[in-house]
Amino acid sequence: MTTASTSGLMAQLRDIVGKDYVLTQDDGADLRAWELDWRGRERGRALAVVRPASTREVAEVVKACAAARAAIVPQGGNTGMVVGSTPDTSGTQVVLSLTRLNKVRQLDPGNMTITVDAGCVLQTLQEECEKAGFLFPLSLASEGSCTIGGNLGTNAGGTQVVRYGNTRELCLGLEVVTAQGEIWDGLLGLRKDNTGYDLRHLFIGSEGTLGIITGATMKIYPLPKSQLTAFAALPSLEAAVQLLGLAHEHLSAGLTGFEVMGQFALSLVNKHFPQQRVPFWQESPWCVVLENSDNESEEHARAQFERLLEAAMEAGCVTDAVVAENLSQAKALWHIRESIPLAQAQEGLNIKHDISINVSRIPAFVAETNALLEQQFPGARLVTYGHLGDGNLHYNVQAPEGVDQKRFLAEQEAPMNQVVYAVVDRYRGSISAEHGIGSLKIDKLPEHKSPVALGLMRNIKQALDPLNLMNPGKLLHTENP
Repeated sequence: MTTASTSGLMAQLRDIVGKDYVLTQDDGADLRAWELDWRGRERGRALAVVRPASTREVAEVVKACAAARAAIVPQGGNTGMVVGSTPDTSGTQVVLSLTRLNKVRQLDPGNMTITVDAGCVLQTLQEECEKAGFLFPLSLASEGSCTIGGNLGTNAGGTQVVRYGNTRELCLGLEVVTAQGEIWDGLLGLRKDNTGYDLRHLFIGSEGTLGIITGATMKIYPLPKSQLTAFAALPSLEAAVQLLGLAHEHLSAGLTGFEVMGQFALSLVNKHFPQQRVPFWQESPWCVVLENSDNESEEHARAQFERLLEAAMEAGCVTDAVVAENLSQAKALWHIRESIPLAQAQEGLNIKHDISINVSRIPAFVAETNALLEQQFPGARLVTYGHLGDGNLHYNVQAPEGVDQKRFLAEQEAPMNQVVYAVVDRYRGSISAEHGIGSLKIDKLPEHKSPVALGLMRNIKQALDPLNLMNPGKLLHTENP
């Protein structure tokens, strides 16, 4: 873009959203909050940060950028893990922040749905539902700052996928601004609509590369009458899979969460957050936190839990367990699991692998990959934890003690990824379970995705965004027209 065309675009954007909501470095604005990715690994440079307050304003911004051939980077809470919502370093991309679109539009108790702006913070949505006597089950460590639009754009998972599914399964409708600046209103809230292609599924998980989600209608559920949490010690990862099977058998649909945590992961929590009391971590190679939600009485739920743990101990897959006596204790047990990524960050830079494998094959995958990494990268410390209930592991690697962490990351991340992803492929898994691809894994995707699938994805991208202005350089390599 020329200086004149840039100046003209900035004037248009200020007319659309108001001069206070177009931020540029030339005006002295500090753009770090929008340019730096959540993990602090990469910082881009934006042409401007634009903060519209309505879907109509988003549409007008997109039209103005399309006319000027300026690429747009949609951004919600900027809490992604794969550098998917930050601009590149060219200084030519417009960051479109949706945080001013933050309203709850309608809660419909009869239809059991809630319709919200895309910039609505996940925790706000949860609290609005709870006040009305309902549950919105998506739960993430970043729920105090991530937005529902970002959750949908990455098809976020979280800790209750085992019962309620990913964000995709919770969505009944979308409102989207297309790459041409048109508004598609698909906020029908219907559970059945068999009138052709289900367009919402194109945009969910597309990481902002096809259009901009501005609103969503989501499923809600009655608040459970009882909710019990247990923390169990296990002798092996095979025992964790066995316990999961017993939990499905004894708790059925009541099983809402099943998280596995390796000993070293828990040791980091104990080291960096000593105020938390971490059960069993010194004597057990693996621990599990599991949750049972029930619409029966608490007595009924507790009896189910006790029968499960008795069966598990009899089978030898659980060596010890504690059951939370109240909500405060339950939150403390969950807080241990949620603190693992924070403890990892405190320990230093690390290499993250967000992978999924069929649940039954996870123990063999971990054993094989551990052996390969220990052989090829001596001293590397393995931080393994995650959503065993749906086959999603955060299989992370911490630098050896005493090693320069930045150097370790620079020199070892690529070869380590190659080892881990090769085993993922052998086990017919996925290199991204819930974080997405972003720019961090964009070069890896062609190595692990079917050429036919990639071709279909490129065809969809070309059809919906022929100018390649929607979050270019993320998810999928495309040629600029």
